Amino acid sequence: MRIVFLGTPSFAVASLDALVKAGYNIVGVVTMPDKPANRGQKITFSAVKEYALENKLRLLQPTNLKDPIFLKELKELNADLQIVVAFRMLPKEVYAMPRLGTFNLHASLLPKYRGAAPIHWAVINGEKETGLTTFLLNDKIDEGEILFQEKITIKDKETTGSLHDRMMIEGGKLVVKTTQALEKGNYKTIPQSKIGIIPSLAPKIFKETTLIPWHKKGSEIENFVRGMSPFPCSRAVFFDEKTKFEVFLKVFEVEFSLISHNKKNGLVEVNTKEELIVYCLDGIIKILDLQLSGKKRMKTKDFLKGNRLGSSFIVK
Repeated sequence: MRIVFLGTPSFAVASLDALVKAGYNIVGVVTMPDKPANRGQKITFSAVKEYALENKLRLLQPTNLKDPIFLKELKELNADLQIVVAFRMLPKEVYAMPRLGTFNLHASLLPKYRGAAPIHWAVINGEKETGLTTFLLNDKIDEGEILFQEKITIKDKETTGSLHDRMMIEGGKLVVKTTQALEKGNYKTIPQSKIGIIPSLAPKIFKETTLIPWHKKGSEIENFVRGMSPFPCSRAVFFDEKTKFEVFLKVFEVEFSLISHNKKNGLVEVNTKEELIVYCLDGIIKILDLQLSGKKRMKTKDFLKGNRLGSSFIVK
């Protein structure tokens, strides 16, 4: 069976590697064009491109998926099946090309968390369980008929980073399982409307999305920080009401304690144990791991050695 694989980040590499190690014939790999990154604007390759080059796989990097030249090259690969993991929406000219169609691996139990950031939003929303879904592509984002699903428990205090890494490995296994079933014709699809779950969305996360919602309950704030860690990372703005001075921080880890208090919501306090505390609606949020803008990531105790915050600071 001839397979074309489409993907970009490291999450996709695990599935591609699983297919290669299972002995499948990967006749082509499609990934995003190279782009400049970081302050130096050095041209970087996607993780999938690096893997394809290392394993001498045929590589295509179209800027436009409807480009006639790309479509001609793709058709000439004569694929029986196309597999998509963390790529982009495909036009019908692409996903309908192989005789067995095209399936996608999605990091949620569809129809829950359709969209670009399903792992992040599952953690942010305090879910105890998520999973993986393979489904056949159609012309609507993440709405195709389901092939297979695998449930995954979200551990206590788990971050998006650790959940991502576990799901990445399990995703590779599910991709191989789905490929084997399609190859043998041993499968039955299920329309998402028959699952009996109300669909929900997991929209792309932008910079403005990462600002910690201090107005919410402590458990929700803790979930939010876990869901944004380690990337893109939640942000906090500490504001001195007297001097109008602002301190911008990335916050990687917090700990919520449910306590009664009569402090102003959002008040910042540094106690004698060198702990950085923010008062919230129903308790306190202790910031454990952070990064000052332009500096390296560090534990709060180390941060406070050189950065004292006065009694007039609040969070914005």
